[in-house]
Amino acid sequence: MSDNQRPVPGPSNGKGGSGGGKRRPRRRRGGKPAEQQQQQGDKPKRKRNNRRGKNSRGGRKQHNRRRSQYQQHDSSIETRDETSAGGLVVSGMAEAVGKDGKVDMSRIYVALIGRLDRRGRLLWSMPKGHVENGEHQWVTAEREVWEETGITGEAFDTLGTIDYWFVSDGVRIHKTVHHNLLRYVDGVFNDEDPEVTEVAWVPMSDLMEHLAYADERKLARIAYDRMPDLARKEKKAGRATPR
Repeated sequence: MSDNQRPVPGPSNGKGGSGGGKRRPRRRRGGKPAEQQQQQGDKPKRKRNNRRGKNSRGGRKQHNRRRSQYQQHDSSIETRDETSAGGLVVSGMAEAVGKDGKVDMSRIYVALIGRLDRRGRLLWSMPKGHVENGEHQWVTAEREVWEETGITGEAFDTLGTIDYWFVSDGVRIHKTVHHNLLRYVDGVFNDEDPEVTEVAWVPMSDLMEHLAYADERKLARIAYDRMPDLARKEKKAGRATPR
């Protein structure tokens, strides 16, 4: 039975049933009665097609995903692997440990570099640079930290790895960046590196809010969580931060 043939409730006859009376045509919301549409030859409205096509939002995502996968495996585009290394230079670990063994994270400092982006914003990140052939990534980290900050650090622990893809001059590059923890040895900040705008010591307690990139903030959280145990080990070993 169609909508137009369904019985319409009439006035109550007092016994819980429906009474008689002439049935009024049902009106569609915002339209004409169904009988008038048939009499006047109005075309029925088309049902909306719920199938997602290429131009729908979901379709575009799926199409772009397939295109990205095709480009990634397209042998006509040159692909190159690059590896970098760097990390956080940490100062004041042993000195941050109190007599009760608690660690004051605001007394531990790490070195960050700031670079200006295309909009003129100063973005803070961990110093890092290219790994030479046959070079251990800890050696790279120590060298690149010195070149970008002017201070000397000694790598003593790994922190984590980040990898990502990007295109430069028509070449697709897969970049892997190793991050480490380095203890401060000596040196003072300088701005001799033309790619670095500013260098600063940042308290470990404020590290996450300074870093501009989400991947580095995740590594900073790992460093923050591990730092109390590392600081206590430094103090137990009798290592004092050079002043």
